[in-house]
Amino acid sequence: MVSFKPMHRHQQQRLQEWLHHPRRKPLVIRGARQVGKSTLVELFCESAGRDLVAVDLERHSDLAAAFAGPAGKDPAALLHLIEMVADKPLTERSLIFLDEIQAAPQALAALRYFLEERPGLPVVAAGSLMEFMLTDHSFSMPVGRIEYLHLGPMTFTEFLRGIGKQRLAEAIEAFERPVAGVPEWHPVLHGRLLEALRLYQFVGGMPEAVRVYAETGSLRAVGAVQAGIVETYRDDFPKYAARRDLARMLRVFNFAARQVGRKVKYSNISADDRSAAIRRDIDLLAMAKVIAKVTHSHCSGLPLQAGLKESVFKLIFLDLGLLNAICGLDWRTLSAQTDVEFINAGPAAEQFVGQHLQHLFAERTNRELTYWLREGRSSNAEVDYVAEFAGQILPIEVKAGRSGMLKSLHQFAAEKRASLAVRFDANPPGLQTVDAEVRRGDGSQRVRYRLLSLPLYLAERLPQIVQGLL
Repeated sequence: MVSFKPMHRHQQQRLQEWLHHPRRKPLVIRGARQVGKSTLVELFCESAGRDLVAVDLERHSDLAAAFAGPAGKDPAALLHLIEMVADKPLTERSLIFLDEIQAAPQALAALRYFLEERPGLPVVAAGSLMEFMLTDHSFSMPVGRIEYLHLGPMTFTEFLRGIGKQRLAEAIEAFERPVAGVPEWHPVLHGRLLEALRLYQFVGGMPEAVRVYAETGSLRAVGAVQAGIVETYRDDFPKYAARRDLARMLRVFNFAARQVGRKVKYSNISADDRSAAIRRDIDLLAMAKVIAKVTHSHCSGLPLQAGLKESVFKLIFLDLGLLNAICGLDWRTLSAQTDVEFINAGPAAEQFVGQHLQHLFAERTNRELTYWLREGRSSNAEVDYVAEFAGQILPIEVKAGRSGMLKSLHQFAAEKRASLAVRFDANPPGLQTVDAEVRRGDGSQRVRYRLLSLPLYLAERLPQIVQGLL
């Protein structure tokens, strides 16, 4: 086994750009619990040659109280206290890190004073459940004086590097786009990447699970880590909303993991609870970044979010590995399945793509995931995801396997005049022209568009691949 070296998170480059920006502001890293926010800062300081001065505001309640007092508006006084708590002097190479900032709400408001009075001092904060903090506390937010970075689980290429498969990660990152008539890339490489994808579908992207697999090679040990993480999230439910029905929130939590990609009907979650209460629980878990909504858009123009129908949505979960753990897929089940059987699991494939789209859109203003649904008496059509790339609308279908019907893509292309569509499946990359006939009302219509077929493991490269095709 290889020693886990989480030396590469894509956001390290974003931190590097932030550090050297001439008008740098305090940075707040947002994300669910245990996705590696603190580790990211530690790794960045190590690579950038910065002296990390870190304090955990959840552990040091006395410092949290100081932010709420007179010192909260006095950066010099706060820095003196931080030096004492961290037992570390500040130097010109220091980077201040305020971890678990949700435990000290006033610390978020105080970040503006660091910008105004100590602009040369890099300050980073990180926290989970920050939306709840902002909901429950009334203070003047430092609007325009802080910036945000969103962090999720490790992506597939980050996972590959974490388990020592650097070359496979580099192969993905070097891929540009398939060209019609040009031979596919080597079957051996495709096979190795499918094997690694199968492993990722079980281990997932939570850093602790990846580290344990890299160090032990034991899927049983990974399962134990995942069980612990799931229990930690469940233990957090009272923090989300202390007076809410925790049993109902647990049902929502389990439903989100077990019904990925299915249109949400509140009665399927609980027949005994009011829809408004269930909807509020979904919103709370989404705020905590444990789940995410994928909302139906009419897709009549950009931005896609302008055409949302908020009442029609499906859910994806935080992490594919945790999802499979909740669904009862243990290491014995994985060992008994073939590569194709596991990769072909439809909900897992849709979760994988959705998880990586969230990563790609993390720094966008419009981060919400969207899909397209047309429900009719005689025929339904659904496109798993619809996204905007290079100013154009791109329908994305996720097929669980090596083949599949494309009726929904045909319908979308005909109604929305899409010139390019994407299908993710287990096949090697390919590009073809589709010429089909679709039903429109009482008649029919010919539709012609280009279909970009990509293996699931190339989801991270989607923006670069479609750049030259749109």
